[in-house]
Amino acid sequence: MTLTLQAKIPSGPLQGKWDKHKFECKLVNPANKRKFNIIVVGTGLAGASAAASLAELGYNVRAFCFQDSARRAHSIAAQGGINAAKNYQNDGDSVYRLFYDTIKGGDYRSREANVYRLAQVSVNIIDQCVAQGVPFAREYGGTLANRSFGGAQVSRTFYARGQTGQQLLLGAYSALSRQIGLGTVAMHERHEMLDLVLVDGHARGIVTRDLVSGAIDAWAADAVVLATGGYGNVFFLSTNAQGCNVTATWRAHKKGALFANPCYTQIHPTCIPRSGDHQSKLTLMSESLRNDGRVWVPKDASDTGKKPADIAEADRDYYLERMYPSFGNLVPRDIASRAAKRMCDDGKGVGPGGLGVYLDFGDAVKRLGTEIVGERYGNLFEMYQRITDDSPYQTPMRIYPAVHYTMGGLWVDYNLMSNVQGLHVIGEANFSDHGANRLGASALMQGLADGYFVLPYTVGQYLATSNQKKLTGSESEFTTAVAATKARIGQLLAIGGKRSPSSFHKELGLLLWDKCGMGRNAAGLQQALAKIPSIREEFWGNCNVLGDGDSYNVALEKAGRVADFLEFGELMCKDALERNESCGGHFREEFQSEGGEAQRDDDNYTHVSAWQYTGDPATAVLIKEPLIFEEVHPSTRSYK
Repeated sequence: MTLTLQAKIPSGPLQGKWDKHKFECKLVNPANKRKFNIIVVGTGLAGASAAASLAELGYNVRAFCFQDSARRAHSIAAQGGINAAKNYQNDGDSVYRLFYDTIKGGDYRSREANVYRLAQVSVNIIDQCVAQGVPFAREYGGTLANRSFGGAQVSRTFYARGQTGQQLLLGAYSALSRQIGLGTVAMHERHEMLDLVLVDGHARGIVTRDLVSGAIDAWAADAVVLATGGYGNVFFLSTNAQGCNVTATWRAHKKGALFANPCYTQIHPTCIPRSGDHQSKLTLMSESLRNDGRVWVPKDASDTGKKPADIAEADRDYYLERMYPSFGNLVPRDIASRAAKRMCDDGKGVGPGGLGVYLDFGDAVKRLGTEIVGERYGNLFEMYQRITDDSPYQTPMRIYPAVHYTMGGLWVDYNLMSNVQGLHVIGEANFSDHGANRLGASALMQGLADGYFVLPYTVGQYLATSNQKKLTGSESEFTTAVAATKARIGQLLAIGGKRSPSSFHKELGLLLWDKCGMGRNAAGLQQALAKIPSIREEFWGNCNVLGDGDSYNVALEKAGRVADFLEFGELMCKDALERNESCGGHFREEFQSEGGEAQRDDDNYTHVSAWQYTGDPATAVLIKEPLIFEEVHPSTRSYK
């Protein structure tokens, strides 16, 4: 049966929707909160802030992560900063401008109401984090400092050198640890969610595997929150940590949760280029570097073999400054990435394989001095030098685009609840705020907005109105889910083939990067859709999963995640093939302007593409949520 999507966006003026909705939400009184149990899966910024906030309110929370500590969540890798419309620089910023920049940056493919709420609560996030002791950079007089990020002409990004994500996560982790100490949060490290349990159509629990002992357990609750991050590792090579995966959201999808916009993948322009086949991940250099670094390539392709110091200033093409004079090096990520690819495709790329462009800090060092540049970016420069043996103080960095973030995710309504009642999805795991492209410094903003300031209201609305019976975890739905999980693990262990899980992951990832990466076209996507089922078939017939399921087994963890990627990757290509337009990070080569810019089709594709599972990704059913723009009229997205 085809579903009808209800976004549940409040009526009334945009600026008052969230305040109106908060007032209208049903409340759970403080004494009754202690009667409710909530499961939070994932303890990055979104999960940790949500678990801490819900426990602070009085709910009983169980938090799960597959790392050995919540502090090891991938949120630490978001280094450059976090946006907020504080207007401390008095340069014209406002809640409305942050809302507008985010809508435009997402290429008019996100919900106005969600984005405005994000901009609205951004101002509270900074106060919350300062109160927690997050050491944001400060001006000489003691006020919080700001810097610029791509897609904006104001300075609204708060930062802690080049380790903002880590410092914000420590703040959220301290709040979480306090609740663990008080006994309101039960923390389960080294547990991976392998299934979602539904009872009477509501999400009432999960099934996990203890990654140390191998024990399979079922956990019951009154609501489930997924904060498990994105699916960028489907490409094998990405800036994501090795453990990042799609398993939790994909298993929820297979239980009925719609997967929205899976083809929306962000390519980050500022990464250290791939150095060889030995690599299993790529290293991100923060977008903040583009504040003071200038991007260039040689004007003449014959100069690409020269050392950068031997190329005269007149022979350098600062192509972003030339092509986009209004924003220069701070154009959004999708635009900067495609421009770099274009330069390399034209034979002007530098370094091995011609896959690189220069990010040069020579002018900044002359203007500001080594000490000031070091204060801003010192740890990033040190990281780059350790990896490449080149010092960015003396030699330009060499960078190239890489998969970084995913704008798609499980579909959620305004309350951050999926179409499965009781299943809330926050942070990168949902689709809601970024449209077809995320502006830099917005991921940290969304994760903390969802966890600290949105979910605590909306989960209460669900609990106050759902009237669900209490469960123990011994009901038939739980025992059935546990049995199915054990059977799947047994199936993986019984294959007994000759290829490692990683070899299948690499084959899938390289196929997707080639056919569904920075550039996509119908022919390539059709080739991928024809190839993926055969890779999946071979996986289930020739994968070799060593060890057993009753102990610590990294190969088994990897195999389960790769199996999910092999299904999800097909849906991603199917979504990309269905969307016959270019928007944000989704660049269909057939749909571009004469200048090589993305060309949207607002008449036919101003909608969210939400996919319903049917048992086979090839036959997934498309359900559309129309996007209505009442405040900002979609126009040609120009940064020139």
